[in-house]
Amino acid sequence: MTSFETMPLPADPSAVAPDGSQVRVLLRLAGGSMAHFELATGQVSVAVRHRTVEEVWYLLGGTGRMWRRSRDGTADVVALAEGICLTIPVGTEFQFRADEDGPLTAVAVTMPPWPGADEAEIVTGLWTPSAT
Repeated sequence: MTSFETMPLPADPSAVAPDGSQVRVLLRLAGGSMAHFELATGQVSVAVRHRTVEEVWYLLGGTGRMWRRSRDGTADVVALAEGICLTIPVGTEFQFRADEDGPLTAVAVTMPPWPGADEAEIVTGLWTPSAT
């Protein structure tokens, strides 16, 4: 028998991500999981690299920047704003920052589902982190 799940966005964060952003854990299936992230106004995340998962992010609000560097050394910095969707392939180093106009909010799908605290490795990013 199929089991359906439905939930609202939790009012309070469920956890702090390894990058320092506030996380509201959403639903998961065998192939992936979803979460809502918020980085406070003016904050810079800790730069990380995921060991085994890849992600697709969709920005809900705020503005900022994201730095990504692939395993082959290809790097970019992309402007973040409501409506932007981006990918973070397995092994990509990344870091993001929120501008001074408000918090940066996004939902992300992680494939396969987020396996736990050891998934993210801290790396040296483009900016000095301020989120913890």
